[in-house]
Amino acid sequence: MPEENRPTHVLAIVNQKGGVGKTTTAINLGTALAASGYRVLLIDLDAQGNASTGLGIPMTNRAFTSYDLLFDPAPAEARAVQTCVPGLDVIPATSDLSSADVDMVDDPRRLHKMQDVLAQRSDQIGHYDHILIDCPPSLNLLTINALVAAHAVLVPLQCEFFALEGLSQLLRTVQSVRNSSNPALRIQGIVLTMYDRRNNLSSQVAADVRENLGGLVYETVIPRNVRLSEAPSHAVPAIIYDRTSSGAIAYQKLAAEFLAQFRTDRALVNPA
Repeated sequence: MPEENRPTHVLAIVNQKGGVGKTTTAINLGTALAASGYRVLLIDLDAQGNASTGLGIPMTNRAFTSYDLLFDPAPAEARAVQTCVPGLDVIPATSDLSSADVDMVDDPRRLHKMQDVLAQRSDQIGHYDHILIDCPPSLNLLTINALVAAHAVLVPLQCEFFALEGLSQLLRTVQSVRNSSNPALRIQGIVLTMYDRRNNLSSQVAADVRENLGGLVYETVIPRNVRLSEAPSHAVPAIIYDRTSSGAIAYQKLAAEFLAQFRTDRALVNPA
């Protein structure tokens, strides 16, 4: 269960490649954390707005968006939208985010806008235990903003041939952000997604990733599962759509592993 008087933990969920289960991970990890009693805010930072849609937020209910969060000069309240999951709120996205890189390019604080916003609005969002940022599938200014603002990074990694090649680029970007803007940023973990036990390639990729990155890789593996694919069309997380499916069970296990790691990290930083 959550501990009182703990600062909000900000987690960027990042992979520059699309179709790797990034948004599915954001939605279902957020749901599992909320089901465990944590207060969770999901910031949809992808112009496609898939996380918002997958949590059942229609366009008509996206009056305050992540674009407004970043660019609205008025100190308006950060109006997060309640989802179908008790304890899980979302700041939704619309296609307005498509112009975000251009809109911030001349801003001297362009790499720190999300960091600044979260600090400025701490009285409005500080009651959340976890903020999950679902990043766009590219290493653009929005993604860099999320990395600068975050305490940690979670990387969903599809079990396919080119997985390690793309991961190397992402890890270099994380290191660059550490060196320049956010020295405390760390890799929370790498979660293997779309794992097919019938496919030798999935097993080989998983083995290669674990051999190269060891303890950074979560024990929990997210399988290929039709229920995970179906859930967004019903505008609910897979954990609600079919909590007995292999995909939903895997995300519940991932949340448990994440929380165990999180509590250990907090204990090391703040010993009793």
